[in-house]
Amino acid sequence: MAMHKGAAVALTVLAFLVILPLSAGAQARPSSSAASLAGATSVAQVAEATKTLEAIQLSFREIAKKVLPVVVKVDVVEVVKRPTIGGQSPFRFFFGTPDQNNEDNGNQSGEMRVNGLGSGIIVRKTGNTVYVLTNNHVVESATEVSVKLNDQRTFSAKIVGKDARRDIALISFESKDPVVTAELGDSADLQVGDLVMAVGNPFGFESTLTMGIVSALGRSAPHGQQTYTDYIQTDAAINEGNSGGALVNTRGQVVGINTWIAAPTGGSVGIGFAIPINNAKAAIDDFITKGKVEYGWLGVQIGDIQDSATYPGFAKDLKVEGLMGAFVLNTYKGSPADKAGLLPGDYVLRADGEDIRSADHLTQIVGAMVAGRTYGLEIVRYGERQKLSVKVGARDDKDEVAQYKNLWPGMTVVKITADIRKEAGIAAGVEGVVIGYIPDTDTPAAIAGFRPGDVITEINGKAVRTMMDFYRGINDRSKKEVTFRINRKNVEVTIGLAR
Repeated sequence: MAMHKGAAVALTVLAFLVILPLSAGAQARPSSSAASLAGATSVAQVAEATKTLEAIQLSFREIAKKVLPVVVKVDVVEVVKRPTIGGQSPFRFFFGTPDQNNEDNGNQSGEMRVNGLGSGIIVRKTGNTVYVLTNNHVVESATEVSVKLNDQRTFSAKIVGKDARRDIALISFESKDPVVTAELGDSADLQVGDLVMAVGNPFGFESTLTMGIVSALGRSAPHGQQTYTDYIQTDAAINEGNSGGALVNTRGQVVGINTWIAAPTGGSVGIGFAIPINNAKAAIDDFITKGKVEYGWLGVQIGDIQDSATYPGFAKDLKVEGLMGAFVLNTYKGSPADKAGLLPGDYVLRADGEDIRSADHLTQIVGAMVAGRTYGLEIVRYGERQKLSVKVGARDDKDEVAQYKNLWPGMTVVKITADIRKEAGIAAGVEGVVIGYIPDTDTPAAIAGFRPGDVITEINGKAVRTMMDFYRGINDRSKKEVTFRINRKNVEVTIGLAR
């Protein structure tokens, strides 16, 4: 329900009430400002404001009636290895204590039952099968799962599918009786400042509803965590046990899946995060039909080169300063990217018609692409804009193509700065680009004998002074072998890399 101009009047009423005497016996005369406000507030305005407040309250009640029945409590049991005395507890953030009813808690079996708690959203009912969407981290290692509905009915559940990349999972239970399913909204319609409500079971307090606003959109996961989704940030209170619950809009539509919080104490401090529901809609069908989520795959290693501290000189040398996008560091031989002609050194500006904000954003967009379909890319190569078409593949962790041995060229180089020269011990007068990182010992670069700290001074007989020189050199397909001249601690070495 959209709030109308009466809300402003409501604030006037609230301000007016604050300055009224706290007891009927108080005889103090009102201040001149209070008298002025009271005189300006007519009986009609108070009545109008009261109606507005009641209308807002009734709208919240209706939202609660709509959403509380579709959010369930998810109870899980996990059998874990007993931690060593004095060691770190292996229990994840949302887990509780060892099962107090387990008589083996005091023995030396080496295992214990741990109870976990989360929330879930009823998203579909097919026949007698009811499907509940939740977080992967809620059920990831569970040996037993049960759900408790808002009306207190309890059912044993099973895991249909789970996906760690987006931290989502689908569980199901059987019921012949009617079950209310959630209305899924469009998270793309959200704007910062929108009213939202979080529904879940924080600390086991069932069917808890909290309210806040959308604080930010497009947030990234903490460093080192999955990158296949962005997040909605909200100040609606989210605590342990809310994981997997619903973030809903003022129409009672689910727009997000509450997932994690940023808090030094583990409690809500007004910084909670939810997976946009649009990032999970297709996964529901994938879980039901395939038992897993299928991701599109391009076959590249990418980075954010606008970060000058990590990639000094990249953006300027490659003529992409100030442009949002994702930089191709390496490609996998035989991958969809390789077949489409995408090269190391390319800077991806757009994919499937959408502007790319960062490397994580490109990963999310490609992950949502359908394997086998062809999509358009817009790139910058050597300072010039180009368009490519790529037939996206299906991501498979066991795919032989995605092995480090197929990574070309299998190294990342950076421009020599004064700080790098000093840190790497590069002698004055030695110019080129320096190898900063080799991701694995099985890459072509590692096998050929390249080492971090090597300065590449020539490629195929041509001097290398900039990042542009380097990428032009390794992408020259006129020869089957790329010959590198490097300076290693003032020793000149020549290394060849076959394509």
